[in-house]
Amino acid sequence: MTFDVTQIILALIALCGALVTSVLVPWVKAKTTTAQQEQLGAWVRIAVAAAEQIFAAGNGAEKKKYVVRWLEERGIVFDEDTVDAAIEAAVYGLKK
Repeated sequence: MTFDVTQIILALIALCGALVTSVLVPWVKAKTTTAQQEQLGAWVRIAVAAAEQIFAAGNGAEKKKYVVRWLEERGIVFDEDTVDAAIEAAVYGLKK
């Protein structure tokens, strides 16, 4: 018997997107200044777009490592939760 988990995975992706936009993004905004948010968002969007071009679909962990390393190499250092939220928001923005 074969079980297709595609619908479950799609539902989980949608749930993650909803959580990012409703919980993590407001939390990040509360912890940083507007200028910091704009700067982090711009750099993360650049790094996420580059990772999307470099790595094949389905390599989320590798893409995330690339983005985090890329940011660190440029001296962009925020706490892990802030960077994670910014990455998720950027990825969500690309998929829209």
